[in-house]
Amino acid sequence: MVARAPRKKMYRSMQGRMIDIEKLRAANEAVQAVGNMSVNAKGDVLGAGGKVVIKKETVMRKYYEQPKGMVSDTPTKNKPTEAPKAEPVKTVQKTAPVASKTSSKKTVASKPKTESTTKKGIDAALDGL
Repeated sequence: MVARAPRKKMYRSMQGRMIDIEKLRAANEAVQAVGNMSVNAKGDVLGAGGKVVIKKETVMRKYYEQPKGMVSDTPTKNKPTEAPKAEPVKTVQKTAPVASKTSSKKTVASKPKTESTTKKGIDAALDGL
């Protein structure tokens, strides 16, 4: 039996046209990508004038070589921690309470409302507000 070549993934557009996405990607990989990262569609970092400064392979190699963090042998609960430094105690002096003066304001009593006009319904309910 002879192995067949892998089929190209073809997509049908809304208008019924057949589109090869891989071919489209390969044709446009040098075009600057939309956004503020200054990279092309392939992933290369671009400099002034759209020239490739750092290739994608270099960026990916640096990313995977960089250590993510090391696991500690001792759990965090058992790690010795420094005791917080004690702050000097401040003394507060007590003062005598100040006597409050009684106000000699005169209060004016509101005049009683006359019942000459009797209100009914909503007018009577809103009268007390």
